[in-house]
Amino acid sequence: MLRRIELKVLATVTRGDTISELATKLDHSESYLSRAVADLVGKGLLYTERDGHRKRIVPSDARAVEVFQDLVRQHSHIDFAELLTGKALEVLYYLDQPRTVSEIAERSDNYRNTVNRVLKRLRDRGLVGTDDGRYDFNGDFDRLHEFARELAHHLHRHRLRSVASNGTILWEDHDEFLAQAETAIDAEHFHETGLARFATFDLQFLLTRHRYYLYSEDLETVSPAELCCHTLLIDDDARYRSYCLLLLSHVDVDESDLRDRAANYGLEDEIDALLRYLETQGAIDDDRLPEWDEFQELAADYEVDLPE
Repeated sequence: MLRRIELKVLATVTRGDTISELATKLDHSESYLSRAVADLVGKGLLYTERDGHRKRIVPSDARAVEVFQDLVRQHSHIDFAELLTGKALEVLYYLDQPRTVSEIAERSDNYRNTVNRVLKRLRDRGLVGTDDGRYDFNGDFDRLHEFARELAHHLHRHRLRSVASNGTILWEDHDEFLAQAETAIDAEHFHETGLARFATFDLQFLLTRHRYYLYSEDLETVSPAELCCHTLLIDDDARYRSYCLLLLSHVDVDESDLRDRAANYGLEDEIDALLRYLETQGAIDDDRLPEWDEFQELAADYEVDLPE
């Protein structure tokens, strides 16, 4: 997310610094620092103000900047810029509670060796410790997780605002986010989802005034399994659950993949209820799901064949 030099700038800069003053503090060339500052300005973490012929640097009011600079002030003996390079911030993002290396690797989609290297570096400096194979923070270093979370959220929000001024993030993790927008987004890595996406699978629903997009640099297209999860994140009422049931009945969705996607979004119970509803033809007790005869009528309206 941030290069070492960017972290060093954030750790060092004070309101009103010039590039020249920052270069002196960090013992780097002005041209090198100028590029780093420009990158941080582009990410919304710094901005600059004109003071005659000079530009002065001002830290933004992003929560991530405040948390990081507080950490640096409180623990000035620790080189956080060195510790937080590479995959460190991603690992810290998923250390929201005591977790094993395997759990963090699975959640962050990294190799165990990668996670191990990061945690060993942090453990050697006394920032984290282990208990029964689970890693957790020592003392107040849980603020490192807060920094990782706030930084990811800030960068997601900044990226969204660059393409949709009134966009809202509905769900996010370290690398992806689901957003609501009032206008269409035609930008790289933004994949349309929500009710509009159902048309791809021959299901046409009345659309709301909002559009929905998943930002992901890894995803090629929104699959039916992803779409079902996104729909529940957008609105978990009876109508949207019925739309998911129609999709699952109409399209061949791999159950294992669907459950994996549900775990990623924290929707294991909701997806399990939908699958059990279809398996038992509605014989489950859930007020947010339709009566089976009502769902049969809905399926007939949309020409969706249900299993006998």
